[in-house]
Amino acid sequence: MSKENYETKFSLLKSIPLEEVKRINMPVDSYLQEAEDLYVWAQEDKRALEAVGLNWIIYMEDLPVRAGALRHAQSLWVSERYGREEARKEWDLRSPDAYALREELLNAFRFAFREREDLLSRTQEISTGFGHADMIQDLSDLASLGNKNPQELEKIMFDMEQLTTAETTAATMADLLARANETRTDNSAEKLVRDQAYTHLYNAVAEVRETGRYVFRNKPTRRKGYISNYKKRMRA
Repeated sequence: MSKENYETKFSLLKSIPLEEVKRINMPVDSYLQEAEDLYVWAQEDKRALEAVGLNWIIYMEDLPVRAGALRHAQSLWVSERYGREEARKEWDLRSPDAYALREELLNAFRFAFREREDLLSRTQEISTGFGHADMIQDLSDLASLGNKNPQELEKIMFDMEQLTTAETTAATMADLLARANETRTDNSAEKLVRDQAYTHLYNAVAEVRETGRYVFRNKPTRRKGYISNYKKRMRA
């Protein structure tokens, strides 16, 4: 059902302006539970809440749909974030070997091409620069240069399979780096939609709670159901 709620609300969620997106200040699972508890609690107060202007259809009947949309959006974001964190771990595991392969190729090329000024110069050009992206490009460039000039490499008994390894390593590491870098920014589309879904639910919850606190301002036993238990515990 959460997936259907998410799909139903998706266009509306995406239309929420960035400047209106609320900052999440409590665990999403706790907020969802409180929203669901509020929905149950407020049922018997329908007439009293409507009497002071609460739009029951917009805020109460729609509340479970908004909650379902947030639940699914949260799941999508957690799944995406986990994938990115895994990419970062894999990058950390594999990047030392990629850097070592780059150095191995550069050393071999400098020796193999020592009497070819043109190829030695090209090797020097490739070796300049620094950083992860540069390392990945270097592997690709070195593989291309080696495949175009095999004679000199074969003379020094160079293992030509290393060129294939360099090509595949460059492709793999480029993909890992792209996914791992997104972990740092944490600005994924999934996170934004999650925050928009939270905002949509928040607006309904806040309206119902504010109305309930006003209606039952003199009835503590009913008013307590319109107060966040999580925030009450945090204040305590």
